[in-house]
Amino acid sequence: MATQVLPGPVDILALDNIAEAEEGARRRVHPTLAYIGRRFALYLLTLWGAFTATFVFFRLTPGDPINAMITEMARQGQYSTAGSNDAMIAYYKKEFGIDGSLWEQYYRYMDRLILHQDFGPSIIAYPSPALDPVLTALPWTLVLLGSATLLAWIIGVVAGTFVGRARTSRLAHAITNVALALSNVPAYFVALFFVIFLAYRNPLFPSSGAYDAKIEKGWSWAFIQSVTEHAALPVISLVVVGLCGWLITTRALVVNVLGEDYLTFAEAKGLAPWRVLNRYVMRNAWLPQIAALGITLGGVINGNILVEKLFRYPGVGNLLIESINRKDVNTSQAIIAIFIFGVLSFNLIIDLCLPLIDPRIKHAR
Repeated sequence: MATQVLPGPVDILALDNIAEAEEGARRRVHPTLAYIGRRFALYLLTLWGAFTATFVFFRLTPGDPINAMITEMARQGQYSTAGSNDAMIAYYKKEFGIDGSLWEQYYRYMDRLILHQDFGPSIIAYPSPALDPVLTALPWTLVLLGSATLLAWIIGVVAGTFVGRARTSRLAHAITNVALALSNVPAYFVALFFVIFLAYRNPLFPSSGAYDAKIEKGWSWAFIQSVTEHAALPVISLVVVGLCGWLITTRALVVNVLGEDYLTFAEAKGLAPWRVLNRYVMRNAWLPQIAALGITLGGVINGNILVEKLFRYPGVGNLLIESINRKDVNTSQAIIAIFIFGVLSFNLIIDLCLPLIDPRIKHAR
């Protein structure tokens, strides 16, 4: 009968080392796939949690959208005995998905949202789906706020880089102080200032609307010129405030990078100042700003409500105010859901693109 020899302490230690080496090799083989998997799983979990929170929030808000809708129908002469027909109220509750228990409503809400991308009918544009007025208003918001956000980011980040680089000069101090002052001013206040001085006292730009009502919508030069003129004041207002915030944060990041030892070593090696600025300062200082840009671009979808209201711009922000005033839950949920999806999706895209800029990110746990 053969005797079994148990491994000694040295053999057990060797086995542990082999296991650790194999685990490390597995991590090194697919670090990018592991990073993408973690980010995508977090994205799906956050998306589900945000949609659930939106559903709960609108179900807890006071007011009955069906009675408000029937009352409005009665006011317009479409229905003479508003609120007295229980069968009509029950029909509309089922039509708008607010009948049954809270769990049944939640199941129907998630089923419509995930499988059919449907939020039910809209009170504002009944019987059209809630997405119809949202998709009509969305391009105007994307054109207005998307261009303003990109312009503010580009100007603010570039200016902040050079202000941080020349932080000891008088001009840099003056620019920083002006940016600090303007960054605390609301965008709608700056917009109001421009409306008074550039639309009424000096009529250089239109004061409201998205385009001249006399011009037919289309890809004609007259229509594009009218849209550009009407968008000028809101875009300038948003850019002035937005670039100040980007300038301040970029300046702080650049100043922080300038104090690092590796930058002193690069300068001691005799590298050209532009090379130090490009390869060392900008590459490290701009990474947080790129991630922040993704979140900001996602937030563009929801619109700048007060600015759109001030200029009577037919964007999503204006539509959100109208839907809340009319207690149009489905349209409000559609706007908030698109806003959430935009923010999280842009954030995911930025997270997936960051390893291309900084390879250290994909190895982080």
